[in-house]
Amino acid sequence: MTIRELQEELARFACERDWEQFHTPKNLVMALSGEAGELAELFQWLTPEQSQAIMDMPDKARAVRQEMADVLAYLLRLADVTGVDLEEALAEKIELNGQRYPVDLAYGRADKYTNLGA
Repeated sequence: MTIRELQEELARFACERDWEQFHTPKNLVMALSGEAGELAELFQWLTPEQSQAIMDMPDKARAVRQEMADVLAYLLRLADVTGVDLEEALAEKIELNGQRYPVDLAYGRADKYTNLGA
């Protein structure tokens, strides 16, 4: 499925349940934040090694997939409701980050672009 098809499926799902009334940008952002928090909770207190291996644990892997799906669903609904073309927005952001993080300055570094010393 494409992003647009997923958005249409989610819109249909909401429409069938008369949920569009609740899908305001504010409510969708709040729901998205909550779901991102639930995803973060799955990784909270794990060592780096445990976090790398989480998808090898069936119950944890299922929970991660479900929370990631929730995050994506709310992001797609938010984009649909606000009229944001996510593919275009991401392409623009990748271009901007390419300018902010030139390979010769950012390679192997996790510093914010303002600290790269360009």
